[in-house]
Amino acid sequence: MLLIVVEREKVMQIRSSSNFSRFAFISALACCLLFAGAAFAQSTATVVGTVTDATGASIPNAAVSVRNQNTGEERSTVTDATGSYVVPSLTVGTYRVEVKSPGMQSVVASDLVLEVGSTVRQDFALKVASTSETVEIKATAPVINESPVSVGTVINQRTVQEIPLNGRHFVDLALLIPGSVTPPSNGFLTAPLRGQGSFAFNSAGGREDSVNYMINGVNLSDPVQNQITFQPTINTVSEFKVDNQTFSAEYGRNSGSIVNIATRSGSNEWHGELYDYLRNSYFDARNFTNTTKLASGAVNPQAPFKRTQFGGDGGGYIKKDKTFFFLSYEGLRQRQAVPLTATVLTDAQRATALASSDSAIRKLLPLIPAANQPNGGYVSAATANVDIDQGTANVSHSFSEANRLNVYYAIQADFRGEPPTTQGNTFPGYGDHRQGRRQIMTINDTHVLSSTLVNEARLGYNRIHITFVSNDTSNAADFGINSGVNAPYGLPQISVTGGFAFGGANGFPQGRGDYSGVVSDTLSWTHGNHSFKFGGDYRRISNNNFSFTPGTFGFPSITAFINDQATSFTTNSSNNSNRIFVNSIGAFALDSWKLKPNLTLELGLRYDWYGTPTEGGNRFVVFDPGTVSLVPRSQPYDQSARNFQPRLGLSWDVFRDGKTLVRSAYAITTDQPITGIITGLATNPPYAFPVNFSTTGTNLSFLNAFSLAGGAVSPRSIAPDYKDAYVQSYNLNIQQQLGANMGMMIGYFGSKGTHLNIVRNIDQPIGGVKPYTALSASSPIFPGRALGATILLQDSGGNSNYNALWVTANKRFSKGVQFSASYTFSKSIDYNSRNNQG
Repeated sequence: MLLIVVEREKVMQIRSSSNFSRFAFISALACCLLFAGAAFAQSTATVVGTVTDATGASIPNAAVSVRNQNTGEERSTVTDATGSYVVPSLTVGTYRVEVKSPGMQSVVASDLVLEVGSTVRQDFALKVASTSETVEIKATAPVINESPVSVGTVINQRTVQEIPLNGRHFVDLALLIPGSVTPPSNGFLTAPLRGQGSFAFNSAGGREDSVNYMINGVNLSDPVQNQITFQPTINTVSEFKVDNQTFSAEYGRNSGSIVNIATRSGSNEWHGELYDYLRNSYFDARNFTNTTKLASGAVNPQAPFKRTQFGGDGGGYIKKDKTFFFLSYEGLRQRQAVPLTATVLTDAQRATALASSDSAIRKLLPLIPAANQPNGGYVSAATANVDIDQGTANVSHSFSEANRLNVYYAIQADFRGEPPTTQGNTFPGYGDHRQGRRQIMTINDTHVLSSTLVNEARLGYNRIHITFVSNDTSNAADFGINSGVNAPYGLPQISVTGGFAFGGANGFPQGRGDYSGVVSDTLSWTHGNHSFKFGGDYRRISNNNFSFTPGTFGFPSITAFINDQATSFTTNSSNNSNRIFVNSIGAFALDSWKLKPNLTLELGLRYDWYGTPTEGGNRFVVFDPGTVSLVPRSQPYDQSARNFQPRLGLSWDVFRDGKTLVRSAYAITTDQPITGIITGLATNPPYAFPVNFSTTGTNLSFLNAFSLAGGAVSPRSIAPDYKDAYVQSYNLNIQQQLGANMGMMIGYFGSKGTHLNIVRNIDQPIGGVKPYTALSASSPIFPGRALGATILLQDSGGNSNYNALWVTANKRFSKGVQFSASYTFSKSIDYNSRNNQG
């Protein structure tokens, strides 16, 4: 893959200023924490380097100041006995680094670019002072990554905001990351949602829902499916980094990739822009199957499609060098027509139905449109509208050189109208609509305790509330349909083989309201040739779900429908609701140890405790194979407490010039189980009563369905010894800098996944007999209810294996051009591409 970005101008610039009152901050936020955790990670950057004299001897106690060229914020430190310095926890941006030492000329390196999650080296060689002048040099940060453990790629602000993106969804840029692949055709989270883009990607052999999305160091993934909660407007994304192999011990919660998003903040100059992006089917080429003319000679029209994305953003300073803000709004309006085709009743069949069918069929007939094509054909179209409004605010304030606070808040309201085809219906008016409200807030406080000690504290909140409701809200009882449901959930979903389908959506209405709260802290300590980091977090997850259903009816033909002779019927008259709570704690410690000037070793250890989920109403029910029964459980499985995750890596500067690096690393990473694997436990009896019927000679109709239907139960369960998935990843790679602005890498990357999630039907036939079904014949699984066709068990018996060759070439922005290219030759083996699969 190849990416080229060419420089362009900003749309609009504005200038102004104002005053700002000091923020009140929760001063004890980090004081009670001594350990760090899985939901946060580094959204800042670090500058390291050495200061020597003309002979190459180290200069201790040299004063080093690092100043953000956009905001004027400044940090200071001094070199140690070896002449080395480290300045951690810097916001991303462009910096000016100045070094001073008594009797030596001062040297300033300007335009040093710090990217999110990066460690950038800037060395200095001082000469004996002959004048008081300061020597200005151009920053010489390498274009290769000297981190011993983390393997990742930064997508910078220019790429995020200026590359042409269909839909302007930044997650689509993940396909530019080495090791990423086009998702499989049966992808779930990777399949783009109408107007909202993809919510996941596959990279380096990881499953699509093993990605941890973070914004300003706070988790942006939902707890149910581990998808990104929503995609921030790309104009508010400063840059993001994807670590997809052997990432640092700072990172946890997931074994796949770490996506670290840094949001834009204001600067000492005002900048703003207004925009409006338009797509229209008028400009689109026809699909290959859409012929230009019909048989009649008339022009076959395009399916209408209109999409406009509009908004504006801007930022600046409130108090120069102290207080900054960045605000944004973006709206999306998408209007799309989706063609529908069906075979409906002919005039003769309609007349027969009016004369001889029962009352339920006669009441349903007006809902079935008349044919508008020969032989009962029916052609129509449905609308599929999408409305999204998103706003963000980012405010930062420097109380002093030693203390900086950043607050970020984003809110999104979205509406998506799905056409009938999404749920398998074929008539207009029988689709559904989905509404969501999504919010995230992050508070980051950076405190410089001394020249060698820096603390980062974070407080975050991520919330999502979504509902799915059928457009049809009829009450089946008003039509004389005996479905066991007497509520305005919609008609049962009626499917006629070889004909049509209409009614409500099976499983709708449904919805969920989830939140994740996190408090975390990281302490960076530089001591001699060691750079230590320690930290921890506590995270609280709440997942609240509800689901009703109008049921389903199946007919083998139009004739059977006219005669009201169904062959299948399902329903569940209960509210399948649950309230799930999960607590988790994580801790890590790492040491980046510079054994020699050209050899760095990184040692890290992480521990995560993922609490066993609990249900607010004690409605978890699992299948017990020993007694062939359903058993209530306060906790569905025994949680593993062995999530120790070592990280080991080395980086060797072969020729001591920072241009040829050999790196190798090994890491163990774990996955926190998603709540989606246990939500089905609350749909087992006695809290839910699924009913199903398949004809065995008995006439089933709308009028008698619920009274005739049996009560077979197909339970959902989870293995009592369910284990947390873990992945061992390892690599060996060589990096070479070519010229001042280009670098290449070639390397081997591999991983082995263990205890991965799979779903199995444990009632598979043995010798033609289903073992548990046979046992339950004499002892019903629930009073009056035998076992159904399946017993679906969430298990942790999956394994995966990944081996790959990666070759990359990157040119950073210079002379108006930057590019990124990669080649991946890989083999990935897994039982499945995602957790909690159907």
